[in-house]
Amino acid sequence: MKIVKIYTDGSCLQNPGPGGWGAVLIYNDKIKELSGGEADTTNNRMELTSVIKALSCLKFPCRAEITTDSKYVCDAFNKKWVYSWERNNWKKSDGKMALNIDLWTELLELSRIHECSFEWIKGHAGHLYNERCDTLARSEAKKIKSQILK
Repeated sequence: MKIVKIYTDGSCLQNPGPGGWGAVLIYNDKIKELSGGEADTTNNRMELTSVIKALSCLKFPCRAEITTDSKYVCDAFNKKWVYSWERNNWKKSDGKMALNIDLWTELLELSRIHECSFEWIKGHAGHLYNERCDTLARSEAKKIKSQILK
């Protein structure tokens, strides 16, 4: 199975508000950058979207080593919360409904195609690809904000 390293980040200028996401995919010596955004969103939705968009562009099942500064994304998988939410009709242990069910559903489907691992890193700490993803995400959010203000 081919190994693809994926770095992701999401950004929201206001929460909720204009947001962006960025991803960097590395396979052997090839690097691919992706980015996009939405006019009315949240930071967590952008964090999830960055992973979804990265996994969606893979053309065949891969081992995807995902690195992100989102505890929301990492903990949901590494602590198995997302599987419990899914099993319990998207209710969390506190009885409240999970947020962003549409994106979690899509991400779970993709994670079943690919062999995914999730690693958390501290954001804004100088990690080359995390900083690049942040730049991509913030740029998209700013672009959308400027379009809204026109």
